Amino acid sequence: MNTEIFIECEKLSKSYQKGRNTITPLESLDLEVSKGEFMALMGPSGSGKTTLLNLIAGIDRPTSGTLAVGGEDLTSYSRSELTEWRSRNCGYIFQLYHLVPILTAYENVELPLLLDKSLSRKQRNERVESALDLVGLADRAGHRPSELSGGQEQRVAIARAIVADPGLLVADEPTGDLDRESGAQILELLKALAGDYGKTIVMVTHDVLAAEAAARTLRLDKGRLSESGAQLKGELV
Repeated sequence: MNTEIFIECEKLSKSYQKGRNTITPLESLDLEVSKGEFMALMGPSGSGKTTLLNLIAGIDRPTSGTLAVGGEDLTSYSRSELTEWRSRNCGYIFQLYHLVPILTAYENVELPLLLDKSLSRKQRNERVESALDLVGLADRAGHRPSELSGGQEQRVAIARAIVADPGLLVADEPTGDLDRESGAQILELLKALAGDYGKTIVMVTHDVLAAEAAARTLRLDKGRLSESGAQLKGELV
């Protein structure tokens, strides 16, 4: 079993102002996630799950504490450096897909690659075709989102998330808008991305069946973060 630590949080906290009040959704959190691990994060709304996901993805910055992903200290990066880091190292999968409706599946998947000026058109084409093939949608490359089922749209979104070959995937309720069968297909795809391709995946979900697809599950409840048989300690408020 691979025990290389890919995500490491130490005393990680996040606070923000809301009017005159200070809101602290995440406080003094310690967490380790192994390379190639598929981890699920559960808990009630407002417990800090998405806050933690956004910190790990480099979308937001912590108030205090340290956070390293893939050996890089994200807490030392500026916002522009985080944007650059995220484009190379992290793919984000959303509940509602966030596909551009006027673009084809191919064009939606290609979007992240357009930011990389070092890639030729041929290289972009190869990466897009490879990503669509991996999610089983090579034959739908020319279809727009309105011509796809919800499960197919989510697979296009996953292809977009992996097209730059990031080591980290973060998923916020990736099956929340899907029927049970389509959701099961997405979970099998995520399991394959972790098990066969070595992607480290952190998934937020409210679905117990979805969480069971992950290698381990962290639970946020009444301000406490807990799990079974893993090296983790922390507290959320």
